[in-house]
Amino acid sequence: MTGKKKNRVMIADDEAHVRRYIGAIMKDMNSEIAGEAKDGKEAVEMFARIKPNLLLLDINMPLKSGKTALQEIMARFPSAFVIMLTSLADRETIEDCISAGASGYIRKDVSIDEFKAAIKASWHAYKNARQPISA
Repeated sequence: MTGKKKNRVMIADDEAHVRRYIGAIMKDMNSEIAGEAKDGKEAVEMFARIKPNLLLLDINMPLKSGKTALQEIMARFPSAFVIMLTSLADRETIEDCISAGASGYIRKDVSIDEFKAAIKASWHAYKNARQPISA
């Protein structure tokens, strides 16, 4: 995710310190944090309102799982660019999320450089496969 115009990123994670950490990484990548959600229900509602260029969505969240939130978002916005975040999810859950439309996943325990590389690789693959939704 590069260029002069800042990408609008939404972060959905139930842990405030994780949202701050990921937000700092994304700002370092010349992105604007357009919104932060603390649970899956809020993520779905906020995504519909702000239509970010990228949603970083935790798999394990209260009120509505990331997987369920992803399914609802993709049903309404099939061209959404969503990367799942995980610390403990099993392979089957990750594969289900990819099948439901996620562009990829990132483990929360990777280094900052690995996190950035995963974002960039997913962004390039996404741009080649789909057109981003407009704000």
